[in-house]
Formats: sequence, structure tokens, C-alpha cells
Amino acid sequence: MAMTAADPHRVTHRAIEAVWRIESARVIAGLARLVRDVGLAEELAQDALVIALEQWPESGVPDNPGAWLMATAKHRAIDLLRRQTRYAHKLEEIGRDLDARQRVEPGPGSSADEDIGDDLLRLIFTACHPVLPSESRVALTLRLLGGLTTEEIARAFLIAEPTVAQRIVRAKRTLAAKKVEFELPAPHELADRLSSVLGVIYLIFNEGYAATGGGDWTRPELCQEALRLGRILAGLAPGEPEVHGLVGLMEIQASRLRARTGPGGEPVLLLDQDRRLWDRLLIRRGLEAIGRAEALGGRFGPYALQAAIAACHARATSGRDTDWERIAALYQVLAHVSPSPVVELNRAVAVGMDSGPAEGLEIVDALASERTLSAYPQLPAVRGDLLARLGRLDEARREFERAAALTRNERERALFLRRAAARQDGTPTG
Repeated sequence: MAMTAADPHRVTHRAIEAVWRIESARVIAGLARLVRDVGLAEELAQDALVIALEQWPESGVPDNPGAWLMATAKHRAIDLLRRQTRYAHKLEEIGRDLDARQRVEPGPGSSADEDIGDDLLRLIFTACHPVLPSESRVALTLRLLGGLTTEEIARAFLIAEPTVAQRIVRAKRTLAAKKVEFELPAPHELADRLSSVLGVIYLIFNEGYAATGGGDWTRPELCQEALRLGRILAGLAPGEPEVHGLVGLMEIQASRLRARTGPGGEPVLLLDQDRRLWDRLLIRRGLEAIGRAEALGGRFGPYALQAAIAACHARATSGRDTDWERIAALYQVLAHVSPSPVVELNRAVAVGMDSGPAEGLEIVDALASERTLSAYPQLPAVRGDLLARLGRLDEARREFERAAALTRNERERALFLRRAAARQDGTPTG
């Protein structure tokens, strides 16, 4: 088949998209350090992208496309600041910086590389700043650090594109209005701010691992994006055990993605999964990350504890061989470190597997009055499973039907309805 005249342009455009996804966070981070405004930094980076789309199809992709985008964006910044005399001192700062970089071509491992690392870390902490609502942190992080378009974010979270656009715009306005500095947190703020960053990354991962709505059970592309962000953060903050704990947790959970769906896309629960499909490379990487967290010492935080629980599953050859006693004990510790009804519900599952369904059901029934779980489909689903194992099939069927009514995910709803139908047929196992 002959190549048309447009084909080279399409190839170049695909290359530009790939470069942007890889380099945009570094470019935006470097610009934000200079102009001290995340929104303006993104606009300047987008301007450089537009110029690349215009020039590269004719001139070809540069040898160092990231440096080309950065230099172009900085020139745009200089042009802008020349028209804004009240920022003259910042213009001199950018000019000196640009001249110095043009005179000295930095090599690997230079201080310039360290600056880029610091800039990325600043960008992560800024995008996940606590002054922003949780959903805005997620959208802004995916936009600035993931290089995702508004359309891609909207599609991933099954929300309207204008809604995502509004969240991003409001987030940038809030950062400017609150005068949030493009700086790393002070030492006394680090723990709380790091918790916010880790929470955002894990929210992104969880939406990919178990989609809250729509027709797909999982969205692996979101898991991959969260993993990429987590690995970047681990490289930038190697002395933080919880960062390695989160990475270990995501690596091990991501290892199961191929086994979590059947041939038709239907959900496959953990105990029913073909463990030969689990990705052993991701498991190994996850265990190594947990090892790094352990080597740093200190008390495990919530992500490292969840990673230790995931490791118990990863090391087991089958559901029957799983160390449920250790998992139940780890959930007990997790409930003390980071108490929540969801942690208690997960502990009930582990206790039900270790000590029997009656003991697990006792914990679940104690959660019945929790308002935060009133619309959570996993509560009746877990209760239904425990009831079925106790032979209380009519009650189990009603619980699975209630779970089906609560979920917004079509695949999960079908799973719950199948389990309800199985109870109607008199099948006593969950």
C-alpha cells in the first residue's frame, strides 16, 4: 500500500503526542519555578506544543525534543514578560537562566538534572495541594503530570468534558488566589502534604483497578498512569517509606489485572482468578518496593500495611494457601493506624476466611449503622457472601440484590445479580 502525502505528518503528530506525554510535566515544572504560576506555566508549555505541531512536520523531530519544548516555552515567557514591565525582575531571572543554559550544555547527573527533579516534586505537591477539593487534585494532576487531555480525563472518569475543564480552571484559579507557593512543603508540613499526594495517586489507581461506573470492570490505562506517577515520586523522594509502600501496593495489585476479567470482560473475583495470569515481574517489583520501605525503618503507614497485605496474596499459590491469619492481623493494625469502616469491612472478609463466616458476619453486622457505607455496594456483597457460606441463602440473595442496586458499574451489577440467582437456585457457596 502506497504511503500518502499525509502519512509522514500523521507519524510526526503521533511522535509529538508521545513526546508531550513524556516531557510535558518536566516542561511545566521548569516553567512554574520561573514564573511562579502553574496556570501560566501550562499555557506557555501548550504554546510550545502548538509551535511544535506547526514546525516539526516540516523540520523533523529534534534530537532532544524536551529541551526544544523547554527553550521555546521560555522564549514565549520572555516575550510575555517584556510586555508586563511589572515583572521586569522576573524577566532578568529568566534571561540569566536561559543564557546560562545556552552557554553550558549539562550532562547526565548534573545539577540541572537535580533542578528538574526538584521542579517535578514541587509540581506534584502543588497539583495535590490541600486547598483544592479531591476531585480537582485528581484532574489537575492527570493534566499537569500525566499530560492527559481534558477529553481523556473525562472519558476515564465517565464525567462530562466541561466538568473536567471547570475543575482544572478552578483549581488553577484557587492556587493563584490562595497564593500557593511553587515550593516544597516545610518539614513540619511534609507528612500531611505527602499524604495528600499519595491519596491522589491512589485514587487514580483505584478508579482504574475497580471502575466506579460504566461498562468496564477495570481501566488499566489509569492504573498505568498512577503507577508511572508513583514511580516518579519514589525516584524523587527515595527516603519516604510510604511512597515505596504505595508503589509496592500498586505494583502487586496491577499484577492481577489480566486475571480480573474473563474472556467477555466479566469480573473474576480474587479467589476465582487463574494465578498463572498474574504478572510475576510486577509482583517482584512490588515486593522489592516493600523491601525498600522496610529498609528505611520506622512504623509502617497505611500504604505500606496495605502493600504487606497484598504481598500475602501475591505469595500464595491459591486462595486456600493464603495466610489469612496474617492478613486479618495486618488489617487489625491498619484499623489502628488509619481507622475507617472500609478497613473494618476488609478485616471482616479476612476474619471470615481465617476463623469462619460467623465471626466475619459479626464484624459486618456491627458496620450496618455506618452512614459512610450506606451506599457502598461492597457492604451487602460481603454480607451476602458470608450468609451464603452459612447456608442462609434467602438472606444472601437479598443482600446481593441490594448490592446490585447500589453499584454504578454495569459489570459489577451483572456479577451481583448472577450471585443472587445462584442463591435462588440453592447454591450455598459464594
